Amino acid sequence: MMFTSKSAGVFVPDTAFLPYAVERTTALCIAAHQDDVELMAYAPIVDAYRKPDKWFTGVVVTDGAGSPRSGVYERYSDEDMKEVRSREQNHAALLGDYAACIQLGFASREVKDAANPDVVSDIRMIIKSCLPNILYTHNLADKHDTHVAVALRTIAACRLLPPEQRPKKIVSCEVWRGLDWMCDSQKLVMDTSGHPSLSAALLGAFDSQIAGGKRYDLAAAGRRMANATFFQSHDVDETDSVSFGIDITELVNSDEVPEKFIGQYIDNFKAEVYNRIGGLS
Repeated sequence: MMFTSKSAGVFVPDTAFLPYAVERTTALCIAAHQDDVELMAYAPIVDAYRKPDKWFTGVVVTDGAGSPRSGVYERYSDEDMKEVRSREQNHAALLGDYAACIQLGFASREVKDAANPDVVSDIRMIIKSCLPNILYTHNLADKHDTHVAVALRTIAACRLLPPEQRPKKIVSCEVWRGLDWMCDSQKLVMDTSGHPSLSAALLGAFDSQIAGGKRYDLAAAGRRMANATFFQSHDVDETDSVSFGIDITELVNSDEVPEKFIGQYIDNFKAEVYNRIGGLS
């Protein structure tokens, strides 16, 4: 695979031959930043963990240069942070026994530029090389611009592929805004309760973010536990940790405008709230 950015790279934890390493992928996650893969796609990571017939590949689109930093990282330059975050991401891939970890090395401004074809081209090439059964990316209701941009570029990349090369299922996940607000019937519920020590280790790999002033490790675990507990008010919990997603396969396989697609979920939530209030007034 030939990538656009000179700083792009592929890490294969078990040192398998590169074409084979990516071809064995069954679940692929395309995320904006280092640690986003682990924050939003733990369900497919743990589902594939050390299983001979399942393999997870993580893709990070940006270079990590704009990370907030404090403490021991306070005086680190953008170039320093890019190196640190890249190492952390590869370490997480090693801990999670990924098939491969691909870092594309784009600046956030490049990803957010809809007129820049390079991001879409690289993502398209990766999907075509991996041919995963399931693809995970950010959700369109996320409040981080780069996250939404990655979701849009991923959708565009999938649409450029012939139908037989597109993933059978495409899921958008929660990071910078949970999906608890969605109507329960439309939530894709993903069990994240397995191997809690692995989850902690993966999130703990990103010391530059945790020590730098963001406790993503605690926040992610707390959100998943809250999702499980508050999902059904009248049922006993079947698991103690879940993440929510939106199935966007239909959107990818159509010409529908992304904002119209996510708008339907927002409208359904609004209608549910109004109907409940109206029925009790």
